[in-house]
Amino acid sequence: MRSLYVNRRPSLLAQITLLITIVILVSTVLVCILFSAMVDEIVEKYVGNQAMTVAKLASEDKIIVKAFKKKNPSEHIQPVAEKIRKTTGADYVTIANDKGIRYSHPNSSYIGKHTKTSNDASLKKHQSIIYKGKGVSGFAIKAKTPIWDNQGNVIGVSSVGFLVSNIEKQINDYRIKIIKLSCIPFLIGAFGAFFIARRVKRLIFGLEPEEISFLFEEKEATLESIRDATVTVNVEKYVTSMNRRARELFDNLHLAIGGEIKNVRLGQLIDQAIEEQCVYSNQSLLLDGQQYILDLSPIVRKKEVQGIVLTIRTLSQIEELTEELSKIKMFSDNLRAQNHEFLNKLNVIYGLLRLKKYEHVMQMISSEVKERQDIISFLMSSVKDPLIAACLLGKINRSKELDVTLEIDQDSNLTSTLDIEDAKNVVSILGNLIDNALEAVREHKGHVLVSFTDVGNDLIFEVEDDGQGISKEVENMIFIDGYTTKKGENHGIGLTIVKRSVELLKGELYIGKSMLQGARFTLVIPKLLNNEKEESI
Repeated sequence: MRSLYVNRRPSLLAQITLLITIVILVSTVLVCILFSAMVDEIVEKYVGNQAMTVAKLASEDKIIVKAFKKKNPSEHIQPVAEKIRKTTGADYVTIANDKGIRYSHPNSSYIGKHTKTSNDASLKKHQSIIYKGKGVSGFAIKAKTPIWDNQGNVIGVSSVGFLVSNIEKQINDYRIKIIKLSCIPFLIGAFGAFFIARRVKRLIFGLEPEEISFLFEEKEATLESIRDATVTVNVEKYVTSMNRRARELFDNLHLAIGGEIKNVRLGQLIDQAIEEQCVYSNQSLLLDGQQYILDLSPIVRKKEVQGIVLTIRTLSQIEELTEELSKIKMFSDNLRAQNHEFLNKLNVIYGLLRLKKYEHVMQMISSEVKERQDIISFLMSSVKDPLIAACLLGKINRSKELDVTLEIDQDSNLTSTLDIEDAKNVVSILGNLIDNALEAVREHKGHVLVSFTDVGNDLIFEVEDDGQGISKEVENMIFIDGYTTKKGENHGIGLTIVKRSVELLKGELYIGKSMLQGARFTLVIPKLLNNEKEESI
């Protein structure tokens, strides 16, 4: 799929790495600039304070103060000032009188000359000041303070300076250290950006944004095109997505994305699928009086279930799709049962022929032909509806396959014909009731009796057996969706379908004790059903 894209832009991995690296680089540069500015300010402030300290130290030196009264003050002041300069690391220490004449300077040629900068602040205003200015030695951070004699008179000025060129060297050393230290988080950030980007790439299966977008649109289109209702829910049982068919199907149930699954039966199925982490197929579900067939498939990530995909089909859909199949299956069951039955009888006939018991062979064949003809003749004469007749014939053959006796009351008669939908519902009910009766007596090869009549205003069908029967406690439970006493999956559906079909036919189903000492199911369907449909049309 990735070959479908010709992407000339950098890959997502490269874009993420580059973006994070640029952010870290810009942040590092800004931090370096900030720290550099802070260092400049701190160093200048520190040097200015240091210069002022040295200037005051020189102005309070007793030798310097006394030397102002001597005939040649510079002879006494120059050695002391140079000593202070060398001790403190200042670039120059200049002592001048109240006329601005220098008494000391690192360059002795400047002694006796006027200072280049003004001394008014210290001499006239008696202030101690710190400033940056240019002097004979170059740009420097300077400090000037007045020199007082013992009588409290200002007799001169002490000036101390640190050259900016020397300070810049010190600041540059700090800057280089800051840059070196900044390279460490930058390199760490760059490698971290690469690994983070690679992890993101791995989490999205190595796909580019365009590929992810395409896959999302493809998934949406695929879901929308599925004819079955498809719903995904998370482990908290909230709907996370629905396709178009699901939205149409469950609009009347007000089930939408973000809604909570509140149906008890569906919640139990979801919990079971999450707990066992396996696929469940063809589960019966009753929602708002409508029967559905449900498949559940867990979404597993790192051995943990993240959600469940539900595929839901209405029972009417299944019926439509399987209508033709059911006819074929019924025909196939009949053939299989007949084949099984006649194979046994052929073996008996073969044995009789080998024993030359020809009269017995003739009697057996005549009896078999007569029994078969009697059954078919009875059904053709007593049951006018072809679907119901075919259903009864198929169940008779099925009973022989199970080695169970299925008897149809010879007094039964059904002259009424039903429309195709009602006939299918009746067949569904009879088929399930007879199947349950056959299963109930299968172990002891028992007896099942079916009778029917349409005398009066109702169609009445009865299915009886000589099994264990149904207790009063169980009568109210057997029609609950999923209830069963059988082992294995996909049981507990038949009687739920029976109940739904009875409701569609506006009939009644009664449970009682059979004269055969087993269970008896009595189905009553009003004949007026067809007339009501014709009037409604």
